[in-house]
Order: sequence, then structure tokens, then C-alpha cells
Amino acid sequence: METSSVSKLLTFFLLLLLLASGLINCTVTYDNKAILINGRRRILISGSIHYPRSTPQMWEDLIRKAKDGGLDVIDTYVFWNVHEPSPGNYNFEGRYDLVRFIKTVQKVGLSAHLRIGPYVCAEWNFGGLPVWLKYVPGISFRTNNGPFKAAMQGFTQKIVQMMKNERLFASQGGPIILSQIENEYGPESKELGAAGRAYINWAAKMAVGLNTGVPWVMCKEDDAPDPVINACNGFYCDFFSPNKPYKPTMWTEAWTGWFTEFGGTVHQRPVEDLAFAVARFIQKGGSYINYYMYHGGTNFGRTAGGPFITTSYDYDAPIDEYGLIKEPKYGHLKDLHKAIKLCEHALVSSDPTITSLGSYQQAHVFSPKKGQCAAFLSNYNMKSAARVLFNNRHYDLPPWSISILPDCRHVVFNTARVHVQTSRMQMLPSSSKLYSWEAYDEDILSLGERSAMTAVGLLEQINVTRDSSDYLWYITQVSLLDITASCLIVPHLKSWFFSSYKIKFNVANLYSEITGSAFGTRENRRFTFSGPINLRAGTNKIALLSIAVGLPNVGLHYERWETGILGPVSLHGLDQGKKDLTWQKWSYQVGLKGEAMNFALPNGASSFQWSKGSLATQSQQPLTWYKAYFDAPKGDEPLALDMRSMGKGQAWINGQSIGRYWMNYAKGDCHSCSYSGTFRPQKCQSGCGEPTQRWYHVPRSWLKPTRNLLVLFEELGGDPSKISLVKRMVTNVCGNAYENHPAMYDFSIAYHNESVRIPQSTFSLSCAPGHSISLIKFASFGTPSGTCGGFHRGACHAPNSHAIVEKACPEP
Repeated sequence: METSSVSKLLTFFLLLLLLASGLINCTVTYDNKAILINGRRRILISGSIHYPRSTPQMWEDLIRKAKDGGLDVIDTYVFWNVHEPSPGNYNFEGRYDLVRFIKTVQKVGLSAHLRIGPYVCAEWNFGGLPVWLKYVPGISFRTNNGPFKAAMQGFTQKIVQMMKNERLFASQGGPIILSQIENEYGPESKELGAAGRAYINWAAKMAVGLNTGVPWVMCKEDDAPDPVINACNGFYCDFFSPNKPYKPTMWTEAWTGWFTEFGGTVHQRPVEDLAFAVARFIQKGGSYINYYMYHGGTNFGRTAGGPFITTSYDYDAPIDEYGLIKEPKYGHLKDLHKAIKLCEHALVSSDPTITSLGSYQQAHVFSPKKGQCAAFLSNYNMKSAARVLFNNRHYDLPPWSISILPDCRHVVFNTARVHVQTSRMQMLPSSSKLYSWEAYDEDILSLGERSAMTAVGLLEQINVTRDSSDYLWYITQVSLLDITASCLIVPHLKSWFFSSYKIKFNVANLYSEITGSAFGTRENRRFTFSGPINLRAGTNKIALLSIAVGLPNVGLHYERWETGILGPVSLHGLDQGKKDLTWQKWSYQVGLKGEAMNFALPNGASSFQWSKGSLATQSQQPLTWYKAYFDAPKGDEPLALDMRSMGKGQAWINGQSIGRYWMNYAKGDCHSCSYSGTFRPQKCQSGCGEPTQRWYHVPRSWLKPTRNLLVLFEELGGDPSKISLVKRMVTNVCGNAYENHPAMYDFSIAYHNESVRIPQSTFSLSCAPGHSISLIKFASFGTPSGTCGGFHRGACHAPNSHAIVEKACPEP
């Protein structure tokens, strides 16, 4: 009896320990309606946050904001190339600490979807696959190929075992409720036929055999083998149905915006349309939505793919690149999530009854046998509002909108009616100044002296560099008799960015000059350079610099795509006619002298003689290194470098790379944007005529209180003295409130033996912590027009509107 009591007591304490540590195992399964957690069907709202695109110091704040925004799940890819930069050598430190990131998700109280891939696309360099994989003998990417499958399985097992060792799967009491194998394989599968089908069957069997205890997912793969769930990616997924009737309807990437390319515009997706797309997916029976991205972040270092993907990966996400909440996108989606959760029981317990309410209007009614009734009233007309009759009540539906009625009577949310404030962000000068500028000219006179290799003919760039650097020099010599003029022609370049230099030998001196530069586009990587070259009699050394701007990340067998200067290279206008240089002896030099000497690191930067003072910033020559120091500004606002005065290059702070910069001006069609109608990236563009990316994120965690080192490598020529450190801040807030909106009703809904009270809807404006409203610029009760920052009085206006708002918001 005494032993039994001790045993019970021990069991009790063990249970308390398990509860305290959160290690209560849970079961995650699925049926045709939803993901089931411990046997309960759930409507799950998820958001993508990629751990390498922010800093560990930012993770918890980002995840808490996601939770406050109504999310249940954090979704992330796993990036193979940063974790295994060379075969068998692993890196899970700093921004790559995957375990710490998943544990932070768990700490905040959210679940996780681990999308292992390991191919991820993601506008990430080489699609997340390591470049060394390209050189495994006999390999062929993402097909029924033994070497690729062996490498992929090895890395997938590595990640799964790491998660198991830390007890991070839900079956072990951890936060991971879902895992993904492969990624958007559908197009490749169709092109590859039987080989693609065999590969996807193998991938599914391999993943399921790892026994994680949670379901596996494949996105954009209609033939996902059982028990793997196939899922949809896109701007809209209401058309999507799983490939088997016993699988739930999942949307793994609801695109919140679009990525940005150097030379292109910034794409923005109106939140009214995004909310409409999500509500439309839910009313069609969807039960899992993941926003891609919820926080996009920054492509630090050389991680941006494409090519030409910008360093900023903001993606017009609800939390911006710097970690600030973007209104009204964040708040409007938060209200949407609340409305959907109020309907959860009805949504997962019944199929909708669809009723026509007009030519473009429908009602989707979810009415379980017992309990709650929920309705979604839709107006698909892109231009006209509609007044519909439903349940003997009239409802006004704006164009391209859906109203959500958790009790089939009262509207708590309409996708086109935004009741949260709009915030306007600005980059404002900080108190910190850059000082002690110094310069160092990249040594091109000694090109060829430290060449990695010499060959007859032109070599493909990545085969030489193995992506250890963006830069590869192609160097050859030309001996000529008396000459007056010539032209260098290099057609069919695939280098993405290219510069031509001529190093001239005279009797008394040796010097160099640039002959020109050119670049391609993401759509047209092949381009031609043609320019005059001032040769002299005797020996001339010609150096061609090929510069990568990110490796491809998508496309069938993109690992076979060639890059670099592939020729032919020829001189024209010579006395003896055309001279073909293609099959001459060429020397190859990988990278820059400054890279080899570690100029970006504090010790490396101080080990050479730099030119100081005004001379450092006056020359504005290409291929120049610059360095300066600055003190960290006070406060906690996010920081950025304003690089508008520069050309193109890379930048480092205290040895950490903030990424590639390029003042390539945006070309596009920046006309006005309406939320209604089918969205595509070309629909809502901004930034025409401006640099595609002017500001570059500087994480505060990278800074010391004083004497922070900024190092730049400028490729084209710029004025570093005009670079400034700025703060990103919310400077204006505004919003709309709608008279007689049904959400003003105060009522409660009873279901599941619970009472859910829906508070009276109000509209409020607020500033960021530590700031206050200093000026009311505009107020109008009536029929104002315009948007935030540009409101105008309408035909109807209450003259005392401004005074009333000022009284409600007194100056500090």
C-alpha cells in the first residue's frame, strides 16, 4: 500500500513536470474537413516567417506579432545550402539556428509547419540547394536519379533527426504539426513524365518512412501519393480540391504580395482583395491558410536568387521587412481571422448550402444539425455594390467582397470594409553620421598574377567559382602592330552583369581603363556588349569581369543553366580585320583582392593602406572599396542605409553582409490600383522612375554603441559621402469608419456550450509606443474621397468634424 502511494505520487510529479515543460504529446491527423489536433478539427491560420531572413533577436517579436494577428501556425522553409555549405560540414548558428527558431515558436505558444523541401524555390539562391550538389558525379536534380535521391534523403533525415532529438514534433510534445517534402513539383512532374512520377512516389515514401508522427504535405503537386496531402499555392485557391476525397483542403501559400527585382517596380496587393481571396477559400470548404509571406524580411549576404532578386524581401507582407506592423494589412486580416474563428464549429462540422442571391451574388450557409449557423454572403461583381435579401434581412455588399455572419444574421466582417487605421512609413534621418571615410582601389593591374587557372577558350562561370564569389575575371592578352581604332564585341553574354577593362602597357607606365559595362534582365539573361576599346601597338591585356546577381532558383534542371562569358569574343575595326579571341589562352581569377584580404572584416579592413579624407570620396571610380565608421543611433527604431548616391555593389556592417545594393531604376506601369478584380503583380505597381531599392536594412543587433565599421565595394562608381543612416518610423495614421455598418451591433453567439461575445465595433487611431499624435491633418464626417495621405472633402461634410477629432485627440 505504501509502495503504491509512492508510485502514485511519483506519477503525479512526473505529470506536473510534463505539464510544466509543455511535453504533452498530441496526435495530429486529418480527414476530409480539416487537420485534427487531438481529435478536434481546426481551422488553422498560418504565416510564413523565414528564420535566415531576419535575426535571432527579431524572432520572438515577429512571432508574437503573428500570434496577436490571429495566427495559429508559423511556416518556414529549411534552407539546405546555408546549413551544409560543403559536403558534411554543417552550420546551424546565428540566423541559421533552426532549432532555436522552432523553440521560439513553441515558447510563444504557436504551432509550426516545417517545409523541409529541401528544394524551396523562395527566390533564394539556387533554390536552396547547395551548389556543390551540382558536381556530384552522375547527378540530375529533382528526378528519379540515384545520386540526387541519396543526397536529398541524407539531408532530410538530418533535419528530421535534429527535430526528434529536441522533441519538437507534436507527437513528442513539440510545436511541429506538419512537414512538407519537395516543393511546387507539379510543373516538373508533368515535363518529366514517368521519371517525375517515380521520383515523387519515392519522395513521399521516404518522408513518411521517417515516422515523425505528423502529416506530410506536398504543395502544387496534384498527384501527391497517399498519405501525403496535396495543397494549393497562388493568389487565389477557391478553385482547388485535394486529389482524394478524404484529404483536407489546404492553401500552403496565399501570396500577400510579390517579390521585387532590380530594375522592376514594387508590387503591392490590396488587403481588401487578399481578405476576399481568403474568405472565398474558406466558404468553399478550405480549412488551412498560410500567408506567404507574413514577414518577408531581408536577403542578407548573397542569398537572393533569381537572378536580380532584390535584397529586400518585404513581399508586401503584414509585418514589413524591418519587423514593423503594416497597416491596414495586418489589422484587417486580424479582424478577418476573428470572424473566421467565430464560425469555426459550423465550418468544420458541415458542408455549405449554396444559394443564389443575384447575378453575381451567393450565400454559402454552414448549418450543422446541432448548434451554430454561419453564412458567407458574396458579391463577385467587380464594379457594382449589391443589396441582397437573406434570412428576411437586407444586406449591402460592396463590389468584390464577402460578408461573414457567424450567426447567419449579423455581419461582423466585410472584406472590402477596412475598419483599422492606415499607417504611413517614412525613412527619417538619424542622429548618427558616417565619418572617417577611406578608399582603396581594387587592384586590377596585377590581374592574372594570382589566377586560379588557365585554359584555352572560355569557361562557364559557376564551374570556376563554385559560387564562392559573385565575381569572375576573364583575362587574355592581345599583341598588335600599329592600330588606330577598334571595337570589342561580346555577344550572348549570360553573366547577368558584365564590365570590360583594358590594361595598357606602355614603355614608361602601366594603367587601366574601363571600356564599358552592360547587364541583362531576369527574363533575358542573354545580352551583348559592344563598345570601343582604345588599343595601342604592342601587348594589351584585356580583362572581362562577369558579375553574378544571384543564381537561378526555379525551372526544369536549372542546375544545367550556364552563366558567364561564353563567347564569342572578338575585336573589330582592326587593320587586319576582325580578330576572334574566343579560343585564345584565358586566365581566370575568382573573386576580388579585397575579398581575399577580408576587407569586410574589421581586422582585414585595418591591415592595408587606404586613402583618407576628401580624396576617398571624390574619385567616384568603379571597382573601389570604401570604409567608414559610425555610432549607433539612440532609440529602438529599425535602421537602414540610404544608398541612393551609389551605383552597384555589396555592403557589410561589422563584417556582416547586408546584401547586394544596386540603384537600378524601376520601369513599369504605376497607374492607380483598385482592390476589386483579379489580382496579378502587374496590377498594383509603385516606384516607377525611382531606384527599385534605395534603403537597406541594418539590424540593430549587429551594432556596437560606438565605432561601427561600414565597408562597401562599389562596382560602377558612386558618392559614398552622401550615404546616410536613417530610421524607419510611422509618421502618419488615418482611416475610415462606415456609418450604419452592421458590425456596430453588440451581440453574442452561443455554441459548443460557450458564449462568445462580439464587442461593439469602434474605430481608433494610435501611434507606436513612445510617440503621440501631434497634428490632425484632415477630418470629415460626410462623403470624403481619396486615400491615406490624400483625403478630400466630398459633397457632404460636417463643418465641425475637425474640431471634434482634435478634442478627442488632444496634443501632448
